[in-house]
Amino acid sequence: MALFSLRGRFFRCRSDITRVTTATQQNCSSVASGKHCVNGVNLYYEQTGRGKHAVLLLPGALGCTKTDFGPQLKSLNKERYTVVGWDPRGYGRSRPPDRDFPTDFYERDAKDAVDLMKALGFVKFSLLGWSDGGITAMIAAAKNPDVISKMVVWGANAFVSQQDLELYTAVRDVSKWSAKMRKPMEEVYGAEGFAKTWEAWGDGIAQFAKRPEGSICLELLPLIRCPTLVIHGEKDPMVPSFHPQHLLKHIQGSRLHLMPEGKHNIHLRYAAEFNKLVENFLEHTSEIH
Repeated sequence: MALFSLRGRFFRCRSDITRVTTATQQNCSSVASGKHCVNGVNLYYEQTGRGKHAVLLLPGALGCTKTDFGPQLKSLNKERYTVVGWDPRGYGRSRPPDRDFPTDFYERDAKDAVDLMKALGFVKFSLLGWSDGGITAMIAAAKNPDVISKMVVWGANAFVSQQDLELYTAVRDVSKWSAKMRKPMEEVYGAEGFAKTWEAWGDGIAQFAKRPEGSICLELLPLIRCPTLVIHGEKDPMVPSFHPQHLLKHIQGSRLHLMPEGKHNIHLRYAAEFNKLVENFLEHTSEIH
């Protein structure tokens, strides 16, 4: 086990794997879960399926496997795909350390994600990224073109506009959220921990507005070479429609699918439709050469 220091505190980095078998009416699926030491942090992951096509699920802000991807871990075709969900550093079960938001936190998450999949033995894989996870996915795809097969992103943006800042400010105070909306995150972080980390995320993403054109990863979009599907809920209250249009224009060979009634959590609210759309894209879209 490697020993490393973070902010004066010492943690032991280890790799632990457990396997749980879950029985359903239709089939019996095995779910492996554990922690892998990656870049000095014990990253939690869950893995299911036995297909040749590996797929990594990248959660949104403060999100984790528990909060963000239940329908995908449960229902994506386990014969075709090996599906991996993970908790980025400082989120969910990948704590310690506590989450922080330096100027390169998306790049850090992208490196962690790719390195985790390599540590798990995957040479090439696809990405499914929601919201912040979509940003992370785009950075990972741009910087690792030989590793990423295909990519699906939704609720994601490559820059921060003034309109975005206003939206972030409007949801900054979680005490104004409904109890139903707060509950999943409070179960993971506690009420105080959730509020504190959410405010820190708000400060973290706002810093990009100070960059030229508010860029998070604008300069990387032309470097993405994998087939890319952008999905957008047309009633998404957090991501204005100019963001998916920008991705469509600047990611080579990408395609855009609009869900008229969809909001921000289309993969949860319309899970069956979403999963079918994703599987069709992963199965039948040819790679770009």
